[in-house]
Amino acid sequence: MASSPNNKSKNQLVSTMIKQGFISNPYNSPSPSPSPPRVSNPTSPTQIPTRAINPNPTLFEIMSEEQTRESKHSLESRHRARDRVFKVLADAPFPAVGDVRLTIAARDGFKVSMDVHGHVLVERSRFFAEKLKRNGSHSVEILDCDDVEVYVETLVLMYCDDLKKRLIGEHVTKVLGLLKVASAIMFDDGVLACLEYLEAVPWSQQEEEKVVSHLSQLQLPDSAADNILQRLVAEPSTSSRSDDILQRLLTGVLQAKDDKARREMKKVISRLLRENSCNNKSHESNLDISRDTLYHLCHKCLTSLILCLSEATSVDDNRQDRGVLMGDIAREADNLQWLVDILIDRKMGDEFVKLWAEQKELSVLHSKIPTMYRHEISKITAQLCVAIGRGNLLVPKDVRYCLLSTWLESLYDDFGWMKRAGRSIDKNLVEEGLGQTILTLPLAQQQTILLNWFDRFLNKGDDCPNIQRAFEVWWKRSFVKQYTVDSELQLALCDYTE
Repeated sequence: MASSPNNKSKNQLVSTMIKQGFISNPYNSPSPSPSPPRVSNPTSPTQIPTRAINPNPTLFEIMSEEQTRESKHSLESRHRARDRVFKVLADAPFPAVGDVRLTIAARDGFKVSMDVHGHVLVERSRFFAEKLKRNGSHSVEILDCDDVEVYVETLVLMYCDDLKKRLIGEHVTKVLGLLKVASAIMFDDGVLACLEYLEAVPWSQQEEEKVVSHLSQLQLPDSAADNILQRLVAEPSTSSRSDDILQRLLTGVLQAKDDKARREMKKVISRLLRENSCNNKSHESNLDISRDTLYHLCHKCLTSLILCLSEATSVDDNRQDRGVLMGDIAREADNLQWLVDILIDRKMGDEFVKLWAEQKELSVLHSKIPTMYRHEISKITAQLCVAIGRGNLLVPKDVRYCLLSTWLESLYDDFGWMKRAGRSIDKNLVEEGLGQTILTLPLAQQQTILLNWFDRFLNKGDDCPNIQRAFEVWWKRSFVKQYTVDSELQLALCDYTE
C-alpha cells in the first residue's frame, strides 16, 4: 500500500531530525539489557555508579564529582589497609584459641579482634600487665587507633625472640610507627629494638626529619634518644668551631694535588655555603667562617702568586720546568678567584678590593708573563668590577679609581685571550660591570679612562672590552645635560644648547 503524501513528509522530517542530532536513531540504539544483581560484599569496595561525562559541567556537578572521587579514594585506602591487616594476621604466631580477646579499633570504625596469650601481653607490656590485672577480665579493647596495622604488627613483635632480626629490611617510617606504639603500650623490648634499628640504618633526608620529629614527641629516656641523635648533633666535648673546620676544608681544596678533584670540591663547597646563606637569612646559622680566616687564605694565595711570577720572569724560556711554573700561576690565580667569589657572596669583599688595588708589584710582574699564562689573573679584576657594577661591593671612590689605575691596562691586554680561553667568563657581564664601575667615579676620572679606552678600542676592536654604553652615559653627562653646583651645594641643571 502506497504511503500518503503526509506520511512521506513526516518521514522526511524525522530523518532530518535524526541527521541533525535532535533525536536518536532507534535502529542504531542498543537494546536495553537487564541490570546485573548487586551483591553485597563487606570485604569488597562499594561500587560507585558511573555516568556520562558532561563536557560543560556545572559547579554543583564539579563538587559532586570531587566528593565522589574522594569517597572512592577513601574506600580504596580503607580496603587496602584492611587487606594488609589480614595479611599480617594470617602470618601472626597467635594461637588458634587464646585466653585473652584483644580488639583494636580505628577512628574510621574498622576493628579487628584477636585471641592472644595473656601471659605474653603481661610479660612484654607494662600497659597490658596493669590493664589485665586491674580489670581481672580476659577481654581488652584499644579504641581510636591511628593505624590498626601498626598495632597488630607490634603485637606480633611480642611473640618474637629476636626482635632486631625481625625488623631487618623494614622501612624507617614503618619502624618509627612501631616505636610509637611500643612506647604507648610500654613494650620496653620493642622500644629498644626499634631504637637500635634506627641507630644502625641509613636515613634519607625526609626520613631524617621524621626521626627527629618522632623522637622529640615520644617520652623516651634521654640516653636512648641521644644515642640516635649523635648522628646529627656533635657532643660539646668533641665538637669543633665551624670556622676551624671550614678553614681546614678551604685549605685542603687550595692545596689539592688532583685538579679535577679540586674543581669538583670547589663547586660543592661554594654551593653549600651559598645554600646555607640563603636558608639562614631569617635565623642565626651555626655555620660561621670569619673574615680573618678568609683574608688569611687570600694573603697566602697572593704571596704564592707573587713568588710564582717572580720565578717565572727570571727563568730561561728553554727550561723544562717552565710549563709547570706557568701552570702554578694559573692554579694560584684560580684559587684566588674562588676565594673572591666566597668573599663577595658573604658580603666581605670590600677589603679585598683595596688589597688587590695595592698590588703594584704583582701588576708589574704580570705584564712580563705571556698572556696565555697570565689571563687568569685578570679575571680577578673582572670579578671585582662586576661586583662593584652590580652594587655588591661598596668601596670608596679612591679605592675604585686605584683598582682601575693598577689593573685596567692588564684587563685590556688580556681580554681577547680571556674571551677565547675561558668558558667561565661572560663577556657581556664583564663589559657591563666595567662600564658601571667607571661611571661611579668623578666625571673627570670618567673622562680620562673613557678617552683612553676610545683610542684603544679603535685600534684593538673585539680584543678590547666594548663599553660603549658607559661612553654614551659619560657623553650625555658631559655635553648634553650638565649639572652645576653653587657655593651652597645646590644643584642646577642646564641643557647644553651650543
